[in-house]
Amino acid sequence: MKDNRRSFLKKLGLTTGAAALSPSILAETNTNNQEFLNRSEDYSADQSIRLALIGAGIMGTEDTNTALRHANVSLVAVCDLYDGRLASAKQKWGDHLFTTKDHKEILKRADVDAVIIGTPDSWHKQISIDALNAGKHVYCEKPMVHSVKEGAEVIEAWEKSGKVMVVGSQGISSLGNEKAKELLAAGVIGDLVYAEGFWARHSPEGAWQYNVPADGNEKTVDWKRYISNTKARDWDPLRFFRWRNYLDYGTGMSGDLFVHLFSSLHFITNSKGPNKVSSMGGLRYWKDGREVPDVLLGMFDYPDSPEHAGFNLSLRCNFVDGTSGTTYLRIVGTKGSMDVKWEEVVVKLNNNAESDDPFMKEQAKLRSASGEEERAKILPPRETSYAAERTWKGAHYDHFGNWFKAIRTGGTVVEDPIFGFRAAAPALLCNDSYFQDKFIKWDPINMKLI
Repeated sequence: MKDNRRSFLKKLGLTTGAAALSPSILAETNTNNQEFLNRSEDYSADQSIRLALIGAGIMGTEDTNTALRHANVSLVAVCDLYDGRLASAKQKWGDHLFTTKDHKEILKRADVDAVIIGTPDSWHKQISIDALNAGKHVYCEKPMVHSVKEGAEVIEAWEKSGKVMVVGSQGISSLGNEKAKELLAAGVIGDLVYAEGFWARHSPEGAWQYNVPADGNEKTVDWKRYISNTKARDWDPLRFFRWRNYLDYGTGMSGDLFVHLFSSLHFITNSKGPNKVSSMGGLRYWKDGREVPDVLLGMFDYPDSPEHAGFNLSLRCNFVDGTSGTTYLRIVGTKGSMDVKWEEVVVKLNNNAESDDPFMKEQAKLRSASGEEERAKILPPRETSYAAERTWKGAHYDHFGNWFKAIRTGGTVVEDPIFGFRAAAPALLCNDSYFQDKFIKWDPINMKLI
C-alpha cells in the first residue's frame, strides 16, 4: 500500500518546497506551517499548432491570449457574429487573420489544426461536434453542453474522431487542486464526509451586466444565425451581449460557476458525481430582465463508490455580496479539512491532543492531585498552508499546456468530454431542480437521468 501511494504521488509531478507532509508528521506539530508549490512540467514545442478561435468575446479572447503564450502556437482564423469583435481580433492578433461569421468556413481550412470554442453555451455542442467531425482538436469552454440531453452526442463524436478535446475548467490544471488531490489520497484529512463550495460577486461586470457597444445592431450582428438553434425572437442587444442572463443561450450561475467547483471536486476525489440534486435561490438584486437567479444554493448527495465513501456537497453562489470576489472549495474529512483554491491549499487538522507545554502539563498534575475538576479546553486546529510560487504561470496556462502536449504526443487530458460532462451534468440539473422545484435523480456512472 505504501509503495502504491508513493507511486501515485510521484505520478502527480507536483513538487513542494519541502517534503509533502504525511498524516503522522502533521499530527506531531501545533505550529502553523507554510510550504510552496511549483511545477517543472515541460511542454514540448517541436510541433507547430495552428489555432482558430470561434467566439471572440471575453473568455474566448482570454483563452486565445493564454494559448499564444505557448511556444510554437499561432492563430490563423477567427469567427464571431459581431463585426466589432472581428475588427478587434485583427487589431490584437494581426491583419493576416482570416475572419468570418460562419464557423463552418473555419473548419474547412487545412491550415487549422485546433479550435477554441468561446461561444455562448447554446452553441457548444454543435460546434464541438462539427469541429471533431472535421478532424480538428477542440478546446471548448465550460459547460461542455447547454443541456444534459446533449452530452452523449458530444462524447460519441469525440470517441469517433480520435482527436484531443478538452473542456475549459482550468482549475483542474492548478497547483492547488493537484496538491489537494495528493493530500486527500495520502489520508491527511481522513475519510471524506462533506464538501462545500462558495462563489461571490457584486460588481456589474461580475454579475454579467456587460457593456453593450454603441454599434451593436442588426447590421453588425448576425442575429438570425445566433438564434437559429433556439427560439425565434426580434433583435435584442441584451440577449446577444449579455447572453449569460438568458436561458436560451446561457446556463446561469450553476452552469457558469458551479461547474468549476464540480470539476475541481471530481478531480480531487476521483468522483463520478452525485446521484441526487436539489437547489433553491432567487432573484434578489439584479432585477434587470434576466431570467436566472442571482442567489443560488445547491445540495447534492454523492453515493458510496469504489473511489470514495458517500458524502454530501453544498454549493452557494451569490451576486449580491458586499465582500465580493470570494471563492473557495472546502473538503471536510474525519481528521480535518482543506480549503482549496487554484493557487493555495490550507489544511486544518483536529487538535485533540494534550499540550506539549511543560508548564501546562505540571498544572494538570497539580489539579489532578488536589481533586480539582479539570476545565474543558478548546484547542486551535493545526494548520498548514501550501501556496504557489510567484514564478508559476497559472492554471489557465497549464490547462492549455496539457492540451497542446496531448495533441503533440498523442496523449490524453484529464478533462476530456466524459469528465467534462460529469461535471456539467449536476450543474445543469441544479438549474432544472430550481426551475422545476423538485429533487432530481442522476446516474453518475452511466450519465443518465433516473
